[in-house]
Amino acid sequence: MSKQYWGVIETPIGPLAAAIDGAGRLTHLGVSKRERDWIAANGGDRDDRALAPVARQLAEYFAGRRRSFDLPLAAEGTPFQRRVWAALMKIPYGKTTTYAALAEKLGRPGAFRAVGRANATNPIALIVPCHRVIGSDGTLTGYAGGIPIKQKLLELEGALS
Repeated sequence: MSKQYWGVIETPIGPLAAAIDGAGRLTHLGVSKRERDWIAANGGDRDDRALAPVARQLAEYFAGRRRSFDLPLAAEGTPFQRRVWAALMKIPYGKTTTYAALAEKLGRPGAFRAVGRANATNPIALIVPCHRVIGSDGTLTGYAGGIPIKQKLLELEGALS
């Protein structure tokens, strides 16, 4: 197993914890306190400077100067989870989709609960934009960082009218 590094990045939505592997690929980005605590306990050696590329792109995003991220990613998950996460990456900035629509795009109509679970286990929140998935009735549902943060992210992106 290669060396891992983790650190904390201050953002307008609060501190985020991030972890990268020895190749500099982002493995985790935690929004909630529970996620931040897990990363701190499991992310290897603390080195905030190693996360400078992540911090820079997040700062650009929050300043409205970045609409997509081009960080190398290395999230671990099942083949189905990875398919869901790849589909999340295709949701454009400023747009939302539903769990049902995402399941349909994956060729698994009716698997919206499984899609929701894969969404909930996304280890790279925000960069892999799980916040862009909403309920079929348009409600903001299920976000590890809490619904108020999900709402702030969608407002920042202009996805809420």
